[in-house]
Amino acid sequence: MIVSHNEIITLVQKAFLGMHRECGEADLIANMVAELQMAGLDGIRQFNKASDFLFSEQEVAIEIVGDKIIDDVVVDEVAHPVVAETKKLEFDFHGNSLVYHLPAIIDYALEQLTDSEHLVLELKKCRNRWLAYGELVKLAPKGIACMARWDNGSDPKHTLFILNLGSIYPDLYFYNNQASKNADSIQNMTIELAYHNFEINDYDNQYAQLVSADDILASHQQSWDKGIEVDEQEWQKLKETARHMLVKNSEASMRGAGGA
Repeated sequence: MIVSHNEIITLVQKAFLGMHRECGEADLIANMVAELQMAGLDGIRQFNKASDFLFSEQEVAIEIVGDKIIDDVVVDEVAHPVVAETKKLEFDFHGNSLVYHLPAIIDYALEQLTDSEHLVLELKKCRNRWLAYGELVKLAPKGIACMARWDNGSDPKHTLFILNLGSIYPDLYFYNNQASKNADSIQNMTIELAYHNFEINDYDNQYAQLVSADDILASHQQSWDKGIEVDEQEWQKLKETARHMLVKNSEASMRGAGGA
């Protein structure tokens, strides 16, 4: 079925606001979902999946559990290896969704990047990593390259996101196997920010599938021209979530006002 951008934004905002979470901004989260859906990457399904955890998880403040400087070797414009300073930050999400805190973490990371040409963010024990896509794409007009990677626990595969300088959308590489053999790392995500480009050859070019920046651009253009295609069952599930929270809030308001 086809829906509009505004319909997605409105419905996701209603669903999220109804959860009464202390962390997270509804408009930012709604735009994360819409951006992912317009790219043809199942943003509605990812939010529905996240909702199963958002209803029940405990809101725990994330912790910075690591902050260190490491040396890194990069190649300059004339192909000379240069030792550059890399800053690495580690955050513990305690098993919670990253949708609440990622915008603030990215803002904090950009401040740190002014003192270093390369910044590595290790997000530990976080859920719903696909919803990071919308925030990472926002880096494109800022003149910052980004590489992100994570394993999928339920479907044992690996995803690599590369958004280089001058690009509007990323190239997405999908691998048939997880990169980590450590079960404790399944819920982790690594995000790297830099003022230089990232190369697939520096990582692992034996990927099984590629969704290119051109593919994503074409999906966006089609979404604006013809509307955004969504799975009908996922859309109905999102509507039910929003409706459930609306009814729940109305009942709570009536009790607060003395209603029976």
